[in-house]
Amino acid sequence: MTVKIAHTPDVQKFFEQAAGFGNDEGSPRLKRIVQRVLQDTARLIEDLEISEDEFWLAVDYLNRLGGRGEAGLLVAGLGIEHFLDLLQDAKDAAVGLAGGTPRTIEGPLYVAGAPIAQGETRMDDGSEADVATPMLLEGVVRGPDGQPLAGATVDLWHANTRGTYSFFDQSQSEYNLRRRIITDAQGRYRAHSIVPSGYGCDPQGPTQECLDLLGRHGQRPAHIHFFISAPGHRHLTTQINLAGDKYLWDDFAYATRDGLVGEVVFREGEQGRLAELRFDFQLQQALGSEAEQRSGRPRALQHG
Repeated sequence: MTVKIAHTPDVQKFFEQAAGFGNDEGSPRLKRIVQRVLQDTARLIEDLEISEDEFWLAVDYLNRLGGRGEAGLLVAGLGIEHFLDLLQDAKDAAVGLAGGTPRTIEGPLYVAGAPIAQGETRMDDGSEADVATPMLLEGVVRGPDGQPLAGATVDLWHANTRGTYSFFDQSQSEYNLRRRIITDAQGRYRAHSIVPSGYGCDPQGPTQECLDLLGRHGQRPAHIHFFISAPGHRHLTTQINLAGDKYLWDDFAYATRDGLVGEVVFREGEQGRLAELRFDFQLQQALGSEAEQRSGRPRALQHG
């Protein structure tokens, strides 16, 4: 027998009380959001006939997810972060904003405060010199008119050959494979680094546990993350996914998009195999100062 009470006036009034509508304190915005979460959760429980065991199993899962710091990973893996990109694309289209390099997800592994270099820098600390392929990554940042942008900030980060990131992987040196580059007078940036590896979710972690139950893998292709910014221009969050990777178009985080595939050229040099990757970026004009800034998402910070 199906019994539903979430729609009744008494239960709706109870949810209003639980969301704080009976007082004048707190945040009206948060009250409205919590009320909606309570209403939608109640309807979900009723419509799918969620048992008490299933409900408390879900609560335990959320505790374990937060305890492992994997909430951001699951958000990407379930496509919610990609949905935010699709929604912003639709909002842009609705007001006639177009052009520039496509956006894609940031992911959960950015660390603020990376060293700044003018025009050119080395990103790796040399610790994987015996196993890594050296890579020269370079390109030009342009404005909406196609002209190079001098003084733009290219904030980039990527994994090592094991698919792990500095700060989160304590075996790596501080800010390994993380840099900010200020473009030169011709809008150019150049980074000497290593070819990164893709990565997979921890097989024992709660994100992969969920993906297993959905019959999905938790693998990402090799990729390089970017924040690109310049005064008067819209901040760009994006990443290059490397061509030829097995998971290029089967990325569990749904980050690969047309226009964001980087072609790595391998050459044999005097000191062995070398990789070259060129990728140019084009920014949109900012419609206001807020558009010049990245989102206020909480992020890791090594130095203030």
